[in-house]
Amino acid sequence: MSKKEEKKHDELENVEHVLTTSEAFIEKYQKQIIFGVGTVVLVVLVALSINNFYLKPREVSAQNEMFKAQAAFATDSFKVALEGKGVESMGFKEIASEYSFTSSGNLAYAYAGICYYKLGQYDDAIKSLSQFDGKDNYFKTSITGLIGDCYVEKNEMTKAISYFEKAADANNSILSPVYLKKAGLVYESLKQLEEADKQYTTIKETYPKSPEASDIDKYIARVQK
Repeated sequence: MSKKEEKKHDELENVEHVLTTSEAFIEKYQKQIIFGVGTVVLVVLVALSINNFYLKPREVSAQNEMFKAQAAFATDSFKVALEGKGVESMGFKEIASEYSFTSSGNLAYAYAGICYYKLGQYDDAIKSLSQFDGKDNYFKTSITGLIGDCYVEKNEMTKAISYFEKAADANNSILSPVYLKKAGLVYESLKQLEEADKQYTTIKETYPKSPEASDIDKYIARVQK
């Protein structure tokens, strides 16, 4: 037998050994393997059932309720949008609670937070806005900035700055200069002029075409006196 044939023969023996060992393992742990596979299948079936027969119908219901609340929101009826109209319709607060595991329920937290802000209920606004888990970068950044506005209204300026800077860090050419300017103004109110200058200068250098940059030189001059 040539060396090539011997090598091929050895490889076949190795394969046979592996197959034999695998067969012995499967035979020995057959019940456990079947149970394990069955468990995985059961979990998948349960997940599909929850999605198809629970989450999807609830999403449809949530969307229907959201439509009514959004109609009130669009007319600046923030209290009605937030609390609903009795049996006629739910408000964002109830939708967020009742349908929290749906995308509409998640969005309702943001809407409820905006309503609370408009109604001057800033603690409730912060709580609701903080529960919103956004995927859209533009809207998520706006919600972060609005939390900062709430803290300004509460006269908690240090916290306000942290949220304005977080919103500005999104590097959004439209929103970032807005929140940089807000952070700068708050720094000015705290007499932290060097920090204010940093915010204004960033607007001038990084977002020169933004509306905020059009008159930013006067803000820079004011803090550099």
